[in-house]
Amino acid sequence: MPSYNQIILLGNLTKDPELRITSGGVAVCSFGLAVNRKYNDSNGEKKEEVTFIDVTCWDNLAKACSQYLHKGSPAFVEGRLRQNSWTTDDGQKRYKHEVVARSVQFLGSGKARDEDEDTAEDDIPF
Repeated sequence: MPSYNQIILLGNLTKDPELRITSGGVAVCSFGLAVNRKYNDSNGEKKEEVTFIDVTCWDNLAKACSQYLHKGSPAFVEGRLRQNSWTTDDGQKRYKHEVVARSVQFLGSGKARDEDEDTAEDDIPF
């Protein structure tokens, strides 16, 4: 039976990206993304719902996200949903979902986090 796993999100980072290097020398970056949904409830009252999603990026994408994104940055993420599971010390099974990004479009200014705003280029080099 065929299957398809793709997710597309548009939101803002909830914290600065965390870049790590695996024991094999591969870059991995993780960050949180907040996605807002505005709607009217059954009484016509305006409501807003926020969903928080963990995102993981690998290799060159991880390095770029670490350099160009920061807390509050808007980002458009395309990837796949992955479920992680583990057993707690007391034997309970736990699950957590995350998005493994294939691509991330930086929707902010395109300036590196540690560059001076007056000298940063607006073009992202990839």
